[in-house]
Amino acid sequence: MLHRIDTEADIAAGLEVLMAADRRLARVAAVAGPLPLRRRPGGFAGLAGIVVSQQLSTASASAIWGRLAAAYDPLTPQSLIKARADRLARLGLSRPKIRALKEIARALVNGALDCEALPDMPADAAHQALCAIHGIGPWTADIYLLFCLGHPDVWPAGDLALQEGARLAFGLPERPNAKEINVLAEPWRPWRGVAARLLWAYYRAIKQRDAIPVGPAK
Repeated sequence: MLHRIDTEADIAAGLEVLMAADRRLARVAAVAGPLPLRRRPGGFAGLAGIVVSQQLSTASASAIWGRLAAAYDPLTPQSLIKARADRLARLGLSRPKIRALKEIARALVNGALDCEALPDMPADAAHQALCAIHGIGPWTADIYLLFCLGHPDVWPAGDLALQEGARLAFGLPERPNAKEINVLAEPWRPWRGVAARLLWAYYRAIKQRDAIPVGPAK
């Protein structure tokens, strides 16, 4: 990977390239304001945190994560594998999330998933490697690569707020679906990860509510 988004300066560098390539983005950036970095830990903790947060409010996700981290300190793949499902459920985790967390933990322990190799892989290849693990869907993979690894070219096409941000930013008649927004973002390679941050920030500025990340569109 030629670049990685580790600092606000990295975001600024990518944004300069994007605005030079697509003049429309300068107008979007003027409204969006500063683009948050929002880096998270990688590895099992990063993946587990994303799984826990899916389809929940920030407050609910934080509360469940706090109980999980306190109950299993340190939270490791090995401790999660051994954890009883009924105890995890009492902490607030749904059955699908419990299954997903256990599958991810097993994949890390048995070597089916190598998180150390992901940062140096192309975005599409890293996405495919993550999605090969049962329990990791496209949205989870994209959010992990973008916020935990700082991959510059990840594009969460299924994210609802990203789609709505694109509709608002470019005056589209309706919210684009994943296929349509992928076509829209193709010219923004290899900085689609910065473009995603830009559209999320634009959405936040227009709607006056935060939306990073929202989750996959249904």
